[in-house]
Amino acid sequence: MNGLGIHIEGVRKRYGEGDTAVDALKDVNMTVAPGEVVGLIGPSGSGKTTLLKCLGAVIEPSAGRMTLGSEIIYDDGWKIPDLRALRRDRIGFVFQAPYLIPFLDVTDNVALPSMLAGRSNKDSRKRAMELLEALDVAHRAKAQPSQLSGGEQQRVAIARALINQPPVILADEPTAPLDSERALSVIRILNQMAQQYQTAIIVVTHDEKIIPTFERIYHIRDGKTFEENGEGKKP
Repeated sequence: MNGLGIHIEGVRKRYGEGDTAVDALKDVNMTVAPGEVVGLIGPSGSGKTTLLKCLGAVIEPSAGRMTLGSEIIYDDGWKIPDLRALRRDRIGFVFQAPYLIPFLDVTDNVALPSMLAGRSNKDSRKRAMELLEALDVAHRAKAQPSQLSGGEQQRVAIARALINQPPVILADEPTAPLDSERALSVIRILNQMAQQYQTAIIVVTHDEKIIPTFERIYHIRDGKTFEENGEGKKP
């Protein structure tokens, strides 16, 4: 069970001290249910990337509480002893660039996080093929990343993010390099995967092509979040 999905209460992040201190996040509150894809938008410098880094356990907040799945991971201090394992097993990352390993084929790119989590090569590769089939790129299983189109590379990156069945996926501008058709295809896939695996997904974006597809949107301005209902037009 994925429990609460994502729940953030009063998260703050301050860089520096004294007169030179900068409050990147001032009061962030957000909830994303299992199976839901939520958009996060805001101007450059508003705190979007800082928030994803906090949620992804890449940097430590200064205050607040964060729950991923059914577990409190931060409450005015980290509650998880092994943050590397948290990132590997409980959080999937999808970036603007796919960051596929160029000397591994598609199957091994997807299977690698599962192997690193201690699963057998056979089981990891079987799971990878299931995801590649679900994402309609199984026919590229033996291809090298350089042989894939941009849309295919992003589908492989999504499969890799899902391989350990994390309760949370954080997607940072996943459609930025894609044309309209491929961008909408990626968002359609994220919605399907969220429903199928009951994953809570946050998509940070400036892409006006996909913003109308979200049922809920969080704006972040001056380090604070504001929620609004999206248009929810399915791509």
